[in-house]
Amino acid sequence: MIDVSYSNVKNGLVRLICEELKTVLENLPKEEQEEASAIRVGFVTYNKVLHFFNVKSNLAQPQMMVVTDVAEVFVPLLDGFLVNYQESKAVIHNLLDQIPEIFGNSNENETVFAPVIQAGMEALKAADCPGKLYIFHSSLPTAEAPGKLKNRDDRKLINTDKEKTLFQPQTNIYETLAKDCVATGCCVNLFLFPNQYVDVASMGLVTQQTGGTLYKYNNFQVHLDSQTFLNDLRNDVQKMIGFDAIMRVRTSTGFRATDFFGAIYMNNTTDVEMAGVDCDKAVTVEFKHDDKLSEDSGALIQCAVLYTTISGQRRLRIHNIGLNCSSQLADLYKSCETDALINFFAKSAFSAVLTQPLKTVRDILVHQTAHMLACYRKNCANPSAVSQLILPDAMKVLPVYMNSLLKNCVLLSRPEISMDERAYQRQLVMAMAVADTQLFFYPQLIPIHTMDIKSETLPAAIRCSEERLSEGGVFLLANGLRMFLWLGGSTPPELIQGIFNVPSFTHINTDVTSLPEVGSPYSQKLRLIMSNIQQKKPYSMKLTIVKQREQPEIAFRQFLVEDKGLYGGASYVDFLCCVHKEICQLLS
Repeated sequence: MIDVSYSNVKNGLVRLICEELKTVLENLPKEEQEEASAIRVGFVTYNKVLHFFNVKSNLAQPQMMVVTDVAEVFVPLLDGFLVNYQESKAVIHNLLDQIPEIFGNSNENETVFAPVIQAGMEALKAADCPGKLYIFHSSLPTAEAPGKLKNRDDRKLINTDKEKTLFQPQTNIYETLAKDCVATGCCVNLFLFPNQYVDVASMGLVTQQTGGTLYKYNNFQVHLDSQTFLNDLRNDVQKMIGFDAIMRVRTSTGFRATDFFGAIYMNNTTDVEMAGVDCDKAVTVEFKHDDKLSEDSGALIQCAVLYTTISGQRRLRIHNIGLNCSSQLADLYKSCETDALINFFAKSAFSAVLTQPLKTVRDILVHQTAHMLACYRKNCANPSAVSQLILPDAMKVLPVYMNSLLKNCVLLSRPEISMDERAYQRQLVMAMAVADTQLFFYPQLIPIHTMDIKSETLPAAIRCSEERLSEGGVFLLANGLRMFLWLGGSTPPELIQGIFNVPSFTHINTDVTSLPEVGSPYSQKLRLIMSNIQQKKPYSMKLTIVKQREQPEIAFRQFLVEDKGLYGGASYVDFLCCVHKEICQLLS
C-alpha cells in the first residue's frame, strides 16, 4: 500500500519503493522444503482515494480500479488482486514501472489512513487467509474519512498531568480497527516517512496491536537515507513469520501469569493474540505467586503458541520450563537476571505512561530499585557501615541501567525531542527482546583507534561517559537504532586516511550516512565491526559521523548515558547517591 501523494512522488520515494519491490518480491519467505513461496501479493496506491490493481497473469496491462467511498471501503475485485508473484511477474513489473508515471503530475496532498488498513483487511478476509500489510505513508491523514487526525502536538501539555493523553490515540477508530485486524489475522507493518508531526501514537496503534513493526525515517532524503530503509524492507519481507497466532501461558499451582507486554492484542486475561509474530518480537510476562511454592517440585511454566505457517499449515509450538524454587532470599539475588528485569521494568513503565503522570512513573521506578536493594541489605548482606551502598553481585549493573531507562525520552520530556519520536520509541520497546533493550538503554561504545587490524577480536567496549573519550581517538557508538562514529580533534591523520581516504580531520565529510569503501585494513576492519553489530539487530542503524566540538555532537552526547543529561536526568553517580539515600530511609 503506497501513499502516492504529491510529496512522496516529488521526492522520489514512490519510484524508489516500486524499483525495490521488483527485487524484494523475488525473495518472499518459504518453508524449507518448498521450491516456491506460497505467499500471494496485491497492490494498492492511495491519496484521498484508493486505487486497487488487477495484476492477473493473463492480462497484457494491469487494470486500475478506484474506490472513492472511503467511509465504507470495499474491495472492488477478488480475482486478480492477490496473485502468485512468479506467475504474474510480467504484469507486476509493468505496474511497478507505471505507478510513478501515473501519479507523476498529481497535486494531491491530502491522504487517508484508516480506510487503507480497512481495505487491506477486507481483501484478506475475502480471500479467506491471514496476511500482512506493508503501508508506506508520510503525512498526517487529514482527508475527510474515518480515522482523520488533527495536529495535537501541544507543547503546553508537556510535564502536566495531561501529558499522558499525547501517548494515547486521539480517536477510538484505530482501536476498533486493530481488534478487527486481529480477528482476521491481518498484521500491519507501517513504514513512516514524516517531515512533520504525524501522530505516531494514533497511527502506530494498529501496528502495535497486530504484531506488526513500525519503521520511521524522519525528513527522508532518497540520496542519504534510502539504504537504511531498503535494508529494513528487505529484512522484513524475508524474515520468518507466523500468522493468526494465539498464545497461552500455563503454570503449576501457587503462581500465575498476570500481565503481558508486547506487540499483542488481548481480548481477555488469558489469550495473547498476534495477527503476526516474527523472530524479532518478544512477549514479556509478569507472574505473581499467591500461594506456597514447593522447593521439591519447583515452578513449571508452559507457553503454547498456535499459529499458521507461511505455507498455510496450522501448527502448535510448545515450550516447557521447570524452575527451581527457594525459600532463601539470598538464592533469589544470586540468580537474578538484571537484563530481563530491565526489559520488564521498561515495558511496565512504558505501559504506565498511558494512564499515569510521568513523574509518578519515574518515582515508582526509583522506589522499586531502592526497595530491591534495601531488601537485599536487610536480609542477605553482611553487616556494614550505613554509608556503604551494597549491591548483590548479579545486580551490580541494575542502577546504571535503571538510570538510563529513567533518562529515556519516553519518561523524560526533552524540548528537542518530538512527541512523535517519544511515541515511536515507546512502541518499539514494548515489543523488544531482552538483548535489544539492553543495547537500547545502554549503548555499546567501542574505541576503534585501539583495534588490532591483524587480530579477529573486537576492542572491548568501554563505559558510556564523556570522560572515556579522548582527543586522539575514534569511537563507535551503537544502540540498535542509530550508530555514531565520533572523531576526536587530534585523531592521527593515518587513521583518518585509512577510514575516509582524505588527508585530515577538516576534510572529513560528515553529511554521508555510510563509510566510503577504502581498501585499507583499517577501513575493512571497521566495516566488519559495524556489520557484525548490525547483523544481530532488527533495525538498520543509520550512521552519523560526528566531529569533536561540532554541532551534531549534541545528538551523540545524549547517548553517553552515565553522564548528566543535557535536559535533566541524573548522572550515574548522582543516581547512586539518590538511591542510597532512599535505601537508608527504608531501613531506618
